[in-house]
Amino acid sequence: MDRSPGWRIGTLSGIPIYLGRSWVLVAALMVGLFGPTVDRILPELGPWSYVVALAFVVLLLASVLAHEAAHALVAQRVGFGVSRIVADFWGGHTAHDGAGGTPGRSAAVAVVGPLANGVLALLGWWLMGALDTTGVPLLLAYAFTWANSFVAVFNLIPGLPLDGGFLLESLVWKVSGNRHLGTMVAGWTGRLVVVLVAIAVLLPPVLQGERVPWTRAVWVVLIGAFLWQGASQAIRSGRTGARASRRTLADTAHRPGVVASDARLHTVPWAEHPLWVVIGPDGSPDGLVDPPALQEVPREAWASTPVAAVAVRLPPGWAVPMSPQARLDAVIEVMRSSGSGVVALLDEQGRPWGVVSTRDLAEPRS
Repeated sequence: MDRSPGWRIGTLSGIPIYLGRSWVLVAALMVGLFGPTVDRILPELGPWSYVVALAFVVLLLASVLAHEAAHALVAQRVGFGVSRIVADFWGGHTAHDGAGGTPGRSAAVAVVGPLANGVLALLGWWLMGALDTTGVPLLLAYAFTWANSFVAVFNLIPGLPLDGGFLLESLVWKVSGNRHLGTMVAGWTGRLVVVLVAIAVLLPPVLQGERVPWTRAVWVVLIGAFLWQGASQAIRSGRTGARASRRTLADTAHRPGVVASDARLHTVPWAEHPLWVVIGPDGSPDGLVDPPALQEVPREAWASTPVAAVAVRLPPGWAVPMSPQARLDAVIEVMRSSGSGVVALLDEQGRPWGVVSTRDLAEPRS
């Protein structure tokens, strides 16, 4: 069953916007951390300090969505297929396919996110000067300005998975003509960024003979782990892409069986193909069946069980038109954008002619 990335809260230029379930954890964490700060600055608020902290969380969410909206709109403008915008624990992400990408287009998509936060920071700075008051409005304007300034600057650091890493990737891609080399370089730079940030944040108190505040250590571990994981994934992706760029889909794709979703299990010759693409009532790919999974259905129930009951439904965008002569690394972009580990390849009439999984990217067909 297709799992939603969270709660759908709207659309932008036809792109669905989701609030990830992990954002609730972010909200609780930020309220817990910012609430005592508000109480210390404005002690007369009492318990209302946490309401102010919650208001800041809402402003932070708006900033994240503005950042991702900028990515999405520019990606759509340069011709990429954008499937969703998601705000989650790590801020947010915009899923797009990158088909037909160039260094310039990739750089344009990457840079507009931090620029959007820069514009919001300037707006917050203006509000701080325009507000003829003190107290809650000024505090929220200050926090909003500081948060967007930090996000804009931090995201421009040249290491994946940050936006600056995509800019570095685009630069190396432009100079070398090899996108996968750019991905690997930006991934290794991302790892270096983690080490340098940890040293810059944790070492000064140690050199002064002081204890590192536990909150600072926790943030370094959380952010460092996220960045290291993203950088490592980029390095693996670059290596896989470099190998895949030397192979075609004709050499790699598996020929699937095709079956209607309402067909009964006992009518299908499952042994003839390793995978079966399920076609829905509208004639488009609706899911996938791996024959070993049929063992979960008793034989006596096959005659009354439709294929749809055992099909695995994959994320939107998992089935795409692609010719056998296309390079295998084109599938990697589809997997990145859709989040699916399996991609169905369609001919000009929209019929499935091949299937590629993540395992096929690393293992040449024998």
